[in-house]
Amino acid sequence: MNTPTKKAPGRPKTVQPVAQEAPTAPVKKKRSIKRKEEVLQHKEYEIVKGGGIVYMLPQKGVTVYDSENDTVREIRYCPNEPSIWRDEQSENARRESVAFREGKLFVPKDKPNMRKFLELHPHNSANGGKVFREVNKKKDAEMELKKEFLMTDAVALVRDTDIQELLPIAMYFNVNINSPASEIRFNLLRIAKNKPQDFIESFDSPQVQARSIVVQAKDYQIINVKTDGVYWFDTNSLIVSSPVGQDPVDVMVRFCLTEKGSSVLSSLEERLERLA
Repeated sequence: MNTPTKKAPGRPKTVQPVAQEAPTAPVKKKRSIKRKEEVLQHKEYEIVKGGGIVYMLPQKGVTVYDSENDTVREIRYCPNEPSIWRDEQSENARRESVAFREGKLFVPKDKPNMRKFLELHPHNSANGGKVFREVNKKKDAEMELKKEFLMTDAVALVRDTDIQELLPIAMYFNVNINSPASEIRFNLLRIAKNKPQDFIESFDSPQVQARSIVVQAKDYQIINVKTDGVYWFDTNSLIVSSPVGQDPVDVMVRFCLTEKGSSVLSSLEERLERLA
């Protein structure tokens, strides 16, 4: 009887290690800082210019337009009266001076009639006056932030825009484009800081591109700019006449942006492209 052959024990099966994901660090929540925005209980006013140590606000014969009743009425500050309208005050009304000291006036919450008087007073800058204004630090800060951020955006355009794309802007602002690139950027930087809104808007202005084309056409003797108008250089035929006292280049730019002048602008672009 044949004895069954014992199989030699084989190589143990290799157990593939299970890939384990690297432990992820727990996301740490940002701690929010508790804050409570301050609400001022008083109103502050200041003299716009000058005022001296003490400035007494005029009260006698001060009239304003009452939009609710469509009439002109007299106002005055009387601390013992609930209304600032003279025709609503009693016979015992006692008028009191409203004084700015060293250019400042603080009006507490418990004096609503003084607040109303100052709010409607014709000397208030909010009403077109030039004597005093309400100090609104939040609003002032927001306006200053807007101005600063606008300037930052304008400066970034000078820094980040390719010099070739800046050249039409430079022409528009009468910056010499034949000067070194760093000088062009520097001159544009000053313009961006002084007129950030105008500078930013110039990048989307059709006048900028049109002026660039007109100035280049003049430099390449495609057009001839004279005091009385702009002419084709080769034929000396008039393109557009210029009124006395106006810059012919400005007149040409405005003309090129009209329906009649659009074909002239296209022709100038084509000629410049052939010269490039």
